[in-house]
Amino acid sequence: MTVIVLTNCPAGLRGYLTRWLLEISAGVFIGNPSARVRDALWEEVRQYTGKGRALLVHTADTEQGFTFRTHEHAWHPVDYDGLTLLRRPAAGASKKPPRGWSTASKRRRFGKR
Repeated sequence: MTVIVLTNCPAGLRGYLTRWLLEISAGVFIGNPSARVRDALWEEVRQYTGKGRALLVHTADTEQGFTFRTHEHAWHPVDYDGLTLLRRPAAGASKKPPRGWSTASKRRRFGKR
């Protein structure tokens, strides 16, 4: 079993995937292609996602019974004692600190109206 989830990807890529997989919801594809076809599809997805994101989940001979791959996601798979877990970014790590004082805070601080 193979599941591919696309977010913010070109419509042409979604059309390409419908040749091999069934789109059960917007951007969610499911099917049972061979491993060779699955790997070829994943390479096409990685090449044509543009600014979007992609996630591939497929059955595997592991403790969990599946494995997954990500492309341009903030959450990354990490092997932890044989289990694949998703490491999410630290809170606030992707946000830039504000540059200086805002206009409203200057007015409050210095009493200008």
